[in-house]
Amino acid sequence: MGLEFIPGADPAVAEALTGELAHQRGSLYLVASGNYLSPAVLEAQGAVVANERAEGYPGARYFAGCDHVDEIEELAIERARELFGADHVNVQPHSGTQSNMGVYVAVLDPGDTILSLELSHGGHLSHGHPANFAGQYYDIVQYGIDLETGRIDYDELAATAREHDPAMIVTGFSAYPREIDWERVQSVADEVGAYHMADIAHITGLVAADEHPSPVGVVDFVTGSTHKSLRAGRGGFIMCDADYASDIDAGVFPGSQGDPLMHNVAGKAVGFREALEHEFEEYAAQVVANADALAATLTEHGLELLSGGTDTHLLLIDLRESHPDMTGKDAESILETVGVVLNANPVPGDTRPPTVTSGIRIGTPAVTTRGLDESDMETLGELVVRALDNPDDDETIAAIGDRVDDLCDAHPLYEQYD
Repeated sequence: MGLEFIPGADPAVAEALTGELAHQRGSLYLVASGNYLSPAVLEAQGAVVANERAEGYPGARYFAGCDHVDEIEELAIERARELFGADHVNVQPHSGTQSNMGVYVAVLDPGDTILSLELSHGGHLSHGHPANFAGQYYDIVQYGIDLETGRIDYDELAATAREHDPAMIVTGFSAYPREIDWERVQSVADEVGAYHMADIAHITGLVAADEHPSPVGVVDFVTGSTHKSLRAGRGGFIMCDADYASDIDAGVFPGSQGDPLMHNVAGKAVGFREALEHEFEEYAAQVVANADALAATLTEHGLELLSGGTDTHLLLIDLRESHPDMTGKDAESILETVGVVLNANPVPGDTRPPTVTSGIRIGTPAVTTRGLDESDMETLGELVVRALDNPDDDETIAAIGDRVDDLCDAHPLYEQYD
């Protein structure tokens, strides 16, 4: 983030950007959907292709002068196909939500029924929350997790599908820590004649590195975010069999958005290239190992985790048993004070509103990018528990903040930037 022109053109924005770099360097980022992009990806996202209008697809644009952006988009597509083993990839969606919208527009009609995971059980807004477009344009029915085991109740999912005859079943999550049995859900979709869309927004990097079973080739449509655990340019993408390619492309453009953001597509291309390297496989394995180590430490110190642990990169902590008077928002604020950044999150059966919650969500992709390992996770877990146990002890909170600073100093971030 070398700021050459912004300070003279816009000092206020330059000051905010400089402050953000300092904030990222001086905090441990445990937001499950967050990560640090490589300097190469960041450079691509600031490249001159941001100037191009490129409605349409490579070789079939609505504007002249797109030869080079065509090359970039084709590179992104081919690299994603190689990375995931997909027949067809559309790299134009602006986000994971836009990816889901592209699929819905491609194959559903307004009023069709979608069966998806309930938001408070780990689902996502774009899977059918009433405040989201999906909940407003489609008839949404939902399945949940078994409150005893903390795992998806596949029998309930099947029974609900048989009862409501959905046009589409959506799998995937934003706050569910276990692997998903894509084949089992696909068998239900086949039985009721529904499409099956797997939203792997959170686990794209884990799937790419074979740290989570892949839905590609199993389900009809796979959507995802490209920046979270994958560390590619910010945005989304869709994968499908060749039979659905033209429908999906039309669902994205012109069905649900106009111009692709070609600077982000360039960032996706660079990030996909990085993910094809062996080092990325090592990274993804460390993400999972770190999450497992952090889960073990938090459990040993009395915190309750949904399902008792994790198979992926994220943990969902239910505070109702260990800290009944503390809300998720309280915990988020306390931890931010000591330099640990995460987010409040609803837990199954939560009676507090979603802006308050009874839980917090933790993810390990960003701290793993930074170089933290299992021993660091043990330290970090202990610091998290101490902060939650002593929110009003200023001396303890200050000491925890100092230890977080030590971890940040031991694992510096973006040293190449002034």
